Amino acid sequence: MRLIPIYWWNKEIRNFRISQDNFSKQPWANGVVLLICVAVAMLLANLPCTSYAYHQVLHTYISHHIVSPDGSVDIFFPRGLTVEKFINDILMVVFFFTVGLEIKREIVCGELSSAKKAMLPVIAAFGGVVMPALIFSIVNHGTLSASGWGIPTATDIAFAVGILSILGDRVPISLKVFLTALAIADDLIAILVVALFYGGKINFLLLGIAILVVLFTFMLKRLGEKRLVFYIIPTIIVWCLFYYSGIHATMSGVVMAMMIPMEARYNRAKFHRRHEILYSALVESEKNIPDEDFPNGPQRHYLRHLSGLSKRSIAPSYRLEHLLSPWVNFLIMPIFALANAGVQITDPSYFNVFAYDPAVGGAGMGIFLGLLIGKPVGITLASFIAIKLKVGEMPSGASWKMLFAVACLGGIGFTMSIFVDTLSFGNAPLEVMEHLRGAGKIAVLLGSIASGILGSLLITLFNKKKSGTVSR
Repeated sequence: MRLIPIYWWNKEIRNFRISQDNFSKQPWANGVVLLICVAVAMLLANLPCTSYAYHQVLHTYISHHIVSPDGSVDIFFPRGLTVEKFINDILMVVFFFTVGLEIKREIVCGELSSAKKAMLPVIAAFGGVVMPALIFSIVNHGTLSASGWGIPTATDIAFAVGILSILGDRVPISLKVFLTALAIADDLIAILVVALFYGGKINFLLLGIAILVVLFTFMLKRLGEKRLVFYIIPTIIVWCLFYYSGIHATMSGVVMAMMIPMEARYNRAKFHRRHEILYSALVESEKNIPDEDFPNGPQRHYLRHLSGLSKRSIAPSYRLEHLLSPWVNFLIMPIFALANAGVQITDPSYFNVFAYDPAVGGAGMGIFLGLLIGKPVGITLASFIAIKLKVGEMPSGASWKMLFAVACLGGIGFTMSIFVDTLSFGNAPLEVMEHLRGAGKIAVLLGSIASGILGSLLITLFNKKKSGTVSR
């Protein structure tokens, strides 16, 4: 999924040169780092010298033990927090918070900002969610694997867009934008799926308090409050309430991201007026001051105010997204991959994604087929219906063959699929649940790799055919 802004699709992407300085700015960089972390996690989980330590670290409790002097209070806070849960329930909140900021930006002023722009990718995203879920449910109906239907429904934008950037001119820019907008809409649907179907037993009192805090924050926003401290503190409170209410705590990040203002404290007129005053004062203070004495005390004062003026002229939502994205892409998501992709291969059947048991089901089969077949078929079919009904428009310069090829890249699930896998199969006995989750992660990796290879091959094939037709 995620965090590859649409505005990166420009002509420079086609001609970029790899260097140590610009590596982190490439749209494929996050995908490369994640692949490395997946490989490292698999090695750590399966090498005899590291396997035990790897799993021990993940299952180490880091809750704080609180005991009152008289012994009347004896609790662990946060409750049952292991290293693995810290990563999945706290660090991933920051990931979802950043995803929420990106979704909000695209809804307000991006590729989802108008009905005309949003209709085709949103409808295609629904098709790309429904079809994989349907395939998984058909395969696993009435078995212990049935609750995993949400695993193959997500698209990992980092990998999908990274592959498109490597393919360069072979894919029309309009289809790159289409897939990116689709993945953003897909993120929003996946977030709703997790919130509605993969939480625990709901404590409605705590949920009600959380809603009141959210409404209070919304009122602050409506009253024009732009200072971030008045949004960060409620975000932490809402996370705590979600954590104990039964709704997955990561959803608090998305909900509160929607509360962050997208309007700056200073508009253009106010910025120019203040900038002119401060700059004039700075220039005046430089008179008769040697270069080596710059900046002196008064000049540092004006420079600080100019810096603050620039910062306050950028919306808090943009500032937070810009600040958090590198940390999410190159720290939080790699840590998540290290913690969750390390499947201990105790049974070779993990790699047999077509294995099926009448009682347990075939989670691997449902996930693999859902990603490799359900995603592209669902996206293409939904797009076909939308275009034929004239509620959406075919991306400019695109053909149905190329749209299907790009839709195959939608089967790259990874981050969100693995995340949903860690929440699934809770109705099964512990040993069966752990087996299903392990097999599910392997199926996600294999299905994502197969989808990436299939999409890349089809794009290359259709592009060659198109070039051959043009040359003739």
